[in-house]
Amino acid sequence: MKVGIYTLGNDVVLDQILALLNSIEATVGPDMPVCICPYDDQVDALRAAISSRPQVSLFDDIATIQKWDTYAKAIWDVHPTAHQRWQAAGSQGYHRLGTHRRFCGFDGPFEAFIYMDADTLLLDQVSDVFQQLETHDWVVYDFQHKDPSHVYDVQSSRLYQVFSPQQLQTQIFCSGFYATRRQIFSDTQLAELLLHLQNGDAEILYSQAPDQTILNYMVMKSDLRFTNLALQRPPDRVTGNSVTSPHFEIRDHIVYDRGKRLQYLHYIGVSSKLFKRVCQGENWAIPYRDVFLHYRYRHAPAERPSLTGRPQRYQPHLTRKQRFKQRLFRALGRA
Repeated sequence: MKVGIYTLGNDVVLDQILALLNSIEATVGPDMPVCICPYDDQVDALRAAISSRPQVSLFDDIATIQKWDTYAKAIWDVHPTAHQRWQAAGSQGYHRLGTHRRFCGFDGPFEAFIYMDADTLLLDQVSDVFQQLETHDWVVYDFQHKDPSHVYDVQSSRLYQVFSPQQLQTQIFCSGFYATRRQIFSDTQLAELLLHLQNGDAEILYSQAPDQTILNYMVMKSDLRFTNLALQRPPDRVTGNSVTSPHFEIRDHIVYDRGKRLQYLHYIGVSSKLFKRVCQGENWAIPYRDVFLHYRYRHAPAERPSLTGRPQRYQPHLTRKQRFKQRLFRALGRA
């Protein structure tokens, strides 16, 4: 069975992609195939950067890319408020349409695959993740189920008619890391899912995370054999994975959560502009910055920027719950 890893990107996130590719190479070896789905047509620098990496390819099946662009547009065209909200926020056309192109993996060259966002680093072996696909259709490892408000419109009463409380408590996931198989959704299934959305289900989708909400809907509505390793593994083996966790420890460029090695680290909420500025030598205090820089410049350590002076503080995009905790801690500190 041919296995591989997909990611999504363009020239804008080139630094993150190079760091991800180097982390994959360092962790599982140079022979793991990686395919990059193009976010848009800005891929000239990306194409040049991977030309010397025989295991890395750029997804170039135009028909498949158009298929998923069309499918995503058809969904958002029946959403009751998405276009108005996007326009009010200054977004023209379809908001972040390119993020849906990660769906090309369902029609790509790998029979079984892991998808990883460009702003992630692989830090441990993934054989156990692929092994889970022997008994499951969809494998994730995150804690997004604790905050469904970034996946669905939790104010919609229809949400609780479409999905059971059990599903909403255990099957919601982050679209930044998942494993599945090729052709997990047939054309017939896709047509049925679209029909459900056109008949009213679209209102439960969260328009500000367009790929994540659709992907969750597709998986949860299709009754796939689903598992979240964060809920399945024994508590003494579970780790966090987001840079919003401040307690991780670093040893030999590997990140640990209270002594347990992270499978992957997700720089969620960190703008691609900040990665670029750091790589250009600006001293921004991105969390776990040295880990990122190690993998970004793994093959060119002499090019790693020297960051001097007082670091500028970075403010991540926090969830409502995280912002509340931050305000609470500040208030307690003043008290």
